[in-house]
Amino acid sequence: MSSSFSIPKRITIASRESLLAMWQAKHIRQCLIQLYPQTEVNILGMTTQGDQILDKSLSKIGGKGLFIKELEQALEDGRADIAVHSMKDMPMNVPEGFILAAITEREDPRDAFVSNQYKNLEELPSGSIVGTSSLRRESQLRAQFPHLNVNPLRGNVQTRLRKLDEGQYAAIILAAAGLKRLELSDRITALLNPEQSLPAVGQGALGIECRHDRPDLVALLQPLHHHKTAYCVQAERAMSRVLGGSCQIPLGAFAEIENNQLKLRGFVASPDGTQFVRDAVSGNLENGEEMGKNMAQNLIAQGADKILAAIETQHSW
Repeated sequence: MSSSFSIPKRITIASRESLLAMWQAKHIRQCLIQLYPQTEVNILGMTTQGDQILDKSLSKIGGKGLFIKELEQALEDGRADIAVHSMKDMPMNVPEGFILAAITEREDPRDAFVSNQYKNLEELPSGSIVGTSSLRRESQLRAQFPHLNVNPLRGNVQTRLRKLDEGQYAAIILAAAGLKRLELSDRITALLNPEQSLPAVGQGALGIECRHDRPDLVALLQPLHHHKTAYCVQAERAMSRVLGGSCQIPLGAFAEIENNQLKLRGFVASPDGTQFVRDAVSGNLENGEEMGKNMAQNLIAQGADKILAAIETQHSW
């Protein structure tokens, strides 16, 4: 293979140690081995703060950045060359000194309804306990199904399924991508379309991060970069960035490509689902960043700023 960059003898991937994170790291490792068979590719498994604090919701302990700080530290001090993340766990602003070198092709971006007793959300009796890990899902559930009790659900995929099987919840909502990657598709009772549960920013895509001063790695990773997914994720992240997107804010954004046009949908809501603003825009693929910013302004014009201000006031208590 001819290339304008030198192919390293060894690449080390930093990853969280959960089964899903390790699947993702192994997937990227396999892709790199196929591309560069002479290169030795290793995985450095790490436990992050986000994995250690399981008794509080992410929105109360500092957000999704807790899942990546240790991985970035490993990049910083040279223990690892690249880090693999779920794009939905990536903070909206990549820290100085690092770069998102590639975004992989998206797996199913939808949320999955999982239950041992009921076929769908509509079947759940009043008062049923539904478990979810995100304010985004919680606000959408409360808006559409105010008769249900939505409770926090932390832990890895296996832990969440165990809690369901033990009867702690009538149903739980998980990302379909994670279940499919772990070959747990048979646990999916129903897939929720974006109209019912708009996905998280970047849901289903993987991001590969490296240090900013490693253009050789950026070049090396380009075959794994999926341009159509990147266009979509760029638009979603642009919208979220303007609105200060984090775990503390119930917002969703989902872009897809139809007839070579980018279609972006987004919402902001109060955690209890009583206030809800949404918007949809379309445009050229290359204009995703601008579309995301415009949608954020449209949502602000509908009152998103007031919803966000109220949430900020609650969190400051």
